[in-house]
Amino acid sequence: MDTLGAVALVLVGLALLAVGGEALVRAATTFAELAGVTPAVIGLTVVAMGTSLPELAVSLLAAREGRPDLAVANVVGSNIFNVAAALGVTAMIVPLPVHGMAVRFEWPFMFVTSFVCLLLARDGVIDRLEGGFFVASLLLFVAYNVHVSRSEVGAVEAREIAAQVEDRDIDAPGRGKRPARVGVPIAVLIGGVIALVLGGRFLVNGAITLAQLAGMSDRVIGLTIVAGGTGAPELATSIVAAFRGRTDVAIANMIGSNIVNILGILGLVSLISPLSVAPSIVRSDMWWMIGTALFLLPLLYSGARISRIEGVVLTVAYGLYVGVLLWQ
Repeated sequence: MDTLGAVALVLVGLALLAVGGEALVRAATTFAELAGVTPAVIGLTVVAMGTSLPELAVSLLAAREGRPDLAVANVVGSNIFNVAAALGVTAMIVPLPVHGMAVRFEWPFMFVTSFVCLLLARDGVIDRLEGGFFVASLLLFVAYNVHVSRSEVGAVEAREIAAQVEDRDIDAPGRGKRPARVGVPIAVLIGGVIALVLGGRFLVNGAITLAQLAGMSDRVIGLTIVAGGTGAPELATSIVAAFRGRTDVAIANMIGSNIVNILGILGLVSLISPLSVAPSIVRSDMWWMIGTALFLLPLLYSGARISRIEGVVLTVAYGLYVGVLLWQ
C-alpha cells in the first residue's frame, strides 16, 4: 500500500469512528431515557463516557494486533490533545466558564489518575490486577458523578447537560420530541458497533502503514495522527457548542474524557491482556500528560473562565509538544 492509500484508510477510519461513536451514544441515551433515567445522570455517565468510544476501539484493536505502543500512545496523546488543543481552540472562540466541581473534584481526580497511571506503568507493563484497579476506580467515579447529578449540579450546568442529552436523543419522525420505538435505537446501536469496529481496524492498519512508510514509530503515530484524529470529534463538538453559546460543561467534559481514557480504556485493554508500555512513553509522554494537567490548574483558578489569551497559550503548548515529539 502506498502513502495515498494509507492516508485514505486513516481518513475513512476516523470518519467511521466518529459516526460509530456518535451512534452508540445516541442509542444508549435513548435507551436510558426510555428507562426513565434523568437527563443529568445520562449526561454525566452515558454521554461523558461515550466520547471515549473511538479511543477504546482503536486501543483494543491495536493491542489485539500486537501494537501496544499504539494502544497506549493513543490514550496518552488523546489526553494531551483534550486539555491543550481541544480546550485551547474552543477557548479562543469563546471564553470557557469554570464551575466549582471542575476545580474541587474533577481536576484533582484527573491529576491523581494520570499520576497513578505513570506509577503503575514504570515497570513496563499494566497487568490484569492493575487493569482491574483502573476499572473499579472508574466505577467509583461514575457512582460519584451520579450522586453529584442529584445533589450538587447547579441550575446552569443542569440545563447544559439536559441540552446535550436532548441533542443525542433519537426522535421518531413526525412525533415531535417523543422517544423513538425500541427497534430504532437497536438498529442504531448495531450500526454504531459495526462502524466502530471497521473504523478502528481501518485507522490502525492505515496508521501502521504510514509509520512504516515514513520511518516513524507506532508511538509517534499514536501520539499525533491517531490521538488527534480520535479527539477531533470532541473538538468539533466543543467548537459547535461554542458557536451556540453552550459551553458551561466543556471543561468538565474534557476532564471526564481524560479520566475515562485512562481508567476505562487502559483498564479494559489490560484486563483482556497485560499491556506493555514503552519506556519512552513513561519517560516523556506521560510526563507531558501530567504537565498539561498541572498547567490547566492555575487557569481554572485564575478567574471564572478560561480566557481567549489562555486558550492561545494552551494551543501553543500543544504545538510545542508536537514539535518536540517530531524533532526527537
